[in-house]
Amino acid sequence: MLQPKSIPNRDGVSRRQLLSGAAAFLVLSSNSKGQSAQYDLLLRGGHLIDAKNNISGVRDVAVREGRVAEVAASIDPSRAHKVIDVAGLYVTPGIIDIHAHVFTGTNERGSYAGDNSVYPDGFTFRVGVTTVVDCGGAGWRNFDTFRDYVIDRSRTRVLAFLNIVGHGMRGGVYEQDLSDMDGKLTGMACMRYRDVVVGIKTAHYGGPEWYPVEQGVKAGEAAKMPVIVDFGSNRPERPLADLLRHKLRPGDIYTHMYSGLRGELDPSGKVNPGMWDGRKRGVIFDVGHGGGSFSWRIAAPAVQQGFLPDSISTDLHIGSMNAGMMDQLNVMSKMLTLGVKLDDVIRQSTWNPAREIQREDLGHLSVGALADMSVLQLAKGDFGFTDMHGARLKGSQKLICEMTFRDGRMVYDLNGRSRQDWDKLPAGYGSQGDPRWDGILGGYRRGAGGGRRPQR
Repeated sequence: MLQPKSIPNRDGVSRRQLLSGAAAFLVLSSNSKGQSAQYDLLLRGGHLIDAKNNISGVRDVAVREGRVAEVAASIDPSRAHKVIDVAGLYVTPGIIDIHAHVFTGTNERGSYAGDNSVYPDGFTFRVGVTTVVDCGGAGWRNFDTFRDYVIDRSRTRVLAFLNIVGHGMRGGVYEQDLSDMDGKLTGMACMRYRDVVVGIKTAHYGGPEWYPVEQGVKAGEAAKMPVIVDFGSNRPERPLADLLRHKLRPGDIYTHMYSGLRGELDPSGKVNPGMWDGRKRGVIFDVGHGGGSFSWRIAAPAVQQGFLPDSISTDLHIGSMNAGMMDQLNVMSKMLTLGVKLDDVIRQSTWNPAREIQREDLGHLSVGALADMSVLQLAKGDFGFTDMHGARLKGSQKLICEMTFRDGRMVYDLNGRSRQDWDKLPAGYGSQGDPRWDGILGGYRRGAGGGRRPQR
């Protein structure tokens, strides 16, 4: 994928820069007339990658009242209240991370329904993520606590896979307790919380039984939702190929696809034939990097053999956030370094995961869609990426988030691209934010009394 280009004139000033200056003048003139602007926000001149709509090219994107209002090769900047020049950058739908651990606040040690998880807002917007899916931290017994502590208090859109274990991912004895794995009760809870629950999780089971998977599928059948599987211990009684060929349904998800912990490659270094068979059946394959589930010696051969991920996710938690995983864009950059094309990496981080969790209102920038947007730079340089073992792969490009928008409001701006230089503002200047487009200075907060509530 070539970087978007701007052709300079003889004075070294690009046509886009000249237009940008003209746009700024037009916007200031328009704003001086009051509330006449048709659009709240216009992102101008970026290279839009929108997999659903098969767009990969320079487009302007206009937003009104939190939704995409127009996408076109050129939109008159005088029609927008706020214009931001993003020429030379990539504009994508808000990134969706379908495997994260964000059920925290309970003070329970060693638990993904406690201290092993992280609050989402400190890890999402700064890397272009607008939606995370907590991957099984809560079960039907403690989901109300998760909703109160995290989902309803976060500015990030937080969805959830409900654990087949009623107590959730609390570790140890809880996750091995077959008596607490109830497909009927879990399915009922999925339907009760359908506004935020998107599927069922089974994870970490160490015994020889298929029972956790079977109960997960039972819940999935009842709720008409997918099951995501962290297959736990590699047991001869439960071969990976049997999971993918016989137990999972089309649309169910196998996460940690490049871990190497469950025979993802055969002894000859070829992709397990069961993985290919599962893909033919419609099973979904997710990266789920984590602190111990991504190895170069598995991922590199698999990619070379053409076994690419359907979705790229982090498995964010306290053991991965400062290790080789780091964050969503770091994992996406790893896939670029392995040779996956940029357009495919964006698809695997936006539209594909949206479809996997049956949230096709997300992951694209069609007119009328929620205006969740990421503005990314593809930096060139000397970079390095490490796997779960600390082994390094050198790279020459890395994705960096410049700006993030949730529901049409800017919630992250790395280099202040939306702002004016302070010495060009009036003496005694105050807040430069406007609630129509600014979620940082514009008075936009979660819940009542702070502007419009983000839409789930």
